[in-house]
Amino acid sequence: MVARVTVRLSLRTHSSDSVLLIPAGIATGLGGVSRVTVKGADIVGTTNEVRTGQPALFARPNDHDVAVHYDLLSPCPSETTPRYPSDAFRPIDCPATRAASELADTSIRLAREAGGGRKAVRALIAEASARFTYGHPDVRFNDGLSEVPFLACSIAEGSCVDINSYLIASLRAANIDAAYLFGYFFPEERNGYTVGAHCWVATRAEGVLEEWDIAHHKKMGTEMIGEGLNPKPGCRFLIGHSMSHLYDTPYGRVGTKLLASPLMVHPDGSSEHVKIEGAWLDGDLQQAA
Repeated sequence: MVARVTVRLSLRTHSSDSVLLIPAGIATGLGGVSRVTVKGADIVGTTNEVRTGQPALFARPNDHDVAVHYDLLSPCPSETTPRYPSDAFRPIDCPATRAASELADTSIRLAREAGGGRKAVRALIAEASARFTYGHPDVRFNDGLSEVPFLACSIAEGSCVDINSYLIASLRAANIDAAYLFGYFFPEERNGYTVGAHCWVATRAEGVLEEWDIAHHKKMGTEMIGEGLNPKPGCRFLIGHSMSHLYDTPYGRVGTKLLASPLMVHPDGSSEHVKIEGAWLDGDLQQAA
């Protein structure tokens, strides 16, 4: 173990009839999870995301306060353990990443005009960045829609989730390999503490893997979006990828946009995300590179 990430939860109820569905992390060249332990809940089983195989645990709460501990391994880049799994680049059709026809047509045109390849990636990164200011709106730009709309000349307020949904839809419409990645980001100034999950995007074009974090550039006041992670100083823990997750649980199949943080699943098959009190990093997490 090179580091431990602890995610603390506050439960409104700890009925033994419900179960927590907890992401167990994935193995990548950025490192991986060697063990997951839970305090305040008893681990009772395991499952995998139906289409991508990402692992998760079931735990029955026995307290209102629950802590999930992730023991992490050091990075090990190799041909057998790529920086990101290939399944992360496989499109899964869902409202959060399905481009509306006008967005798709515009993305294809911009990619072609840029000359294709990595130039096309940069053109679509710049276009997505220009459509957003950073923030956490009460109503998302695509709430209630079955596809990601084209923002045309308008500007929307959006979080990392909003910006990257738009970006992924645009890139994939232009036939560019792109992955939606998520985990926890620990800002340097908070000394190993963060309040919630974060997401970013990776692309593959002309045989080159590149990483993009538009939201962090915007938070830093930088409008010229460069390739690479952490324009904002800190480090990140990758826990999963893709949107539109499906898990078989003791109470039937449950769907969620993604499993970045634990989900409470009830006996009637309903589910709800659990409030995160925060995440804490202990040790040397090197995934920031």
